[in-house]
Amino acid sequence: MRSEDIARLAGVSRSTVSRVINNYSNVPEKTRAKVMKVIEENHYEPNTSARVLAGKGMNTIGLFVISTADKQNPNRIYQNNYFAPFVETIVDTVNRMGYYVLIHTVYSEDDFLKVKQAFLQKRIDGGIIIGMEKNAGMVHAIAKLELPFVLIDYDIAELLEHRLDKDYAAVINSKDYEGAAMAVRYLIELGHEHIGMISGRLNTHSGRQRYQAFLETMQEHGLEVPEELILGGEFIRQKAYEEVKQLLVSGKRPTALFSANDEMALGAMDACRELGLQIPGDISIAGFDDIPVASQLSPALTSVRLPIYEMSQAAAHHIVKMCEEGSTSFSTVSFPTQLIVRETCAEPK
Repeated sequence: MRSEDIARLAGVSRSTVSRVINNYSNVPEKTRAKVMKVIEENHYEPNTSARVLAGKGMNTIGLFVISTADKQNPNRIYQNNYFAPFVETIVDTVNRMGYYVLIHTVYSEDDFLKVKQAFLQKRIDGGIIIGMEKNAGMVHAIAKLELPFVLIDYDIAELLEHRLDKDYAAVINSKDYEGAAMAVRYLIELGHEHIGMISGRLNTHSGRQRYQAFLETMQEHGLEVPEELILGGEFIRQKAYEEVKQLLVSGKRPTALFSANDEMALGAMDACRELGLQIPGDISIAGFDDIPVASQLSPALTSVRLPIYEMSQAAAHHIVKMCEEGSTSFSTVSFPTQLIVRETCAEPK
């Protein structure tokens, strides 16, 4: 059924039908009710292509989740303790605001084309990008389209350096540096001096922030960090397990480990148990993110709580506001983290 048919059945002009569909205020309530009754009775859906040609929005937000690591895991997005809560909260929040969500997963460099195509083909009104690794070229390509987009976990300094701080862009971050520093200070206050770190991917903003906080906090307390105690876990549990096991077998065991995320902390705990080490009796472990399973472990994992819910809601509200009202300036917000002390850390023997 076309809009002309709706107009004929309702006894109004086609332009009146268009004004009702697009919720214009200059339509008498009696006329609006008559048109809506015909629309509902005939299950009419406006043609989306026509809306695009007319310059109307699609009421659709693109959600792009990027994970180019952990290629062996087919569930690295939807069953991931970091990404899944972001996806669920953003979808729920945007839906409640009357928008649909088009989800794209980006698993390789070639997949980045999906992001640009969704904007170019006008299938979305704006986009939220999570897990964007250091890629000024892609951000620049998106910024050139001059459509609203929000980056979650991205280095603001890089945007400023490349002059990508546009009025149709926003960045949502967490205070990762402060959170990591809190965790390391806590271990030092317990009496640990021989502390190792399992780092994440350093091409991500959060990965760099947590790594830098570890090194600088250790230096502030006059503690050395031998090169062999910096393990590259890439935010992946299996990779962290392998790295920690190799370190422990070598006999260069630290008294404590700070992990840049909880998934890697779980891998470290796996390796310790396999080698018969008690946590925290023989080695203390602190993580980051405070994923749901952290409090359910035995012993329960000490971790830095990442404000995923608050960040997700802020991203959803930002993108919808930009789509509906536009924006006059580049905006950014950074949410605080919190150290949650549980059972995996104790004074060294």
